[in-house]
Amino acid sequence: MGEFLAEITVRINETNSSFKAAQAAGDDFLADTHASELEDLHRIAARNGLDTRA
Repeated sequence: MGEFLAEITVRINETNSSFKAAQAAGDDFLADTHASELEDLHRIAARNGLDTRA
């Protein structure tokens, strides 16, 4: 499970950075896309018993 946690954490961090960049650029569509991806990643983690929202 350690490898899965590491990989999903990296993906969450990268997506969160992209989300913030899209917001800063005023690109609402891209920000919404990244927000949806973040929700999906957190949902996948939770299904596997991981708390990644800390």
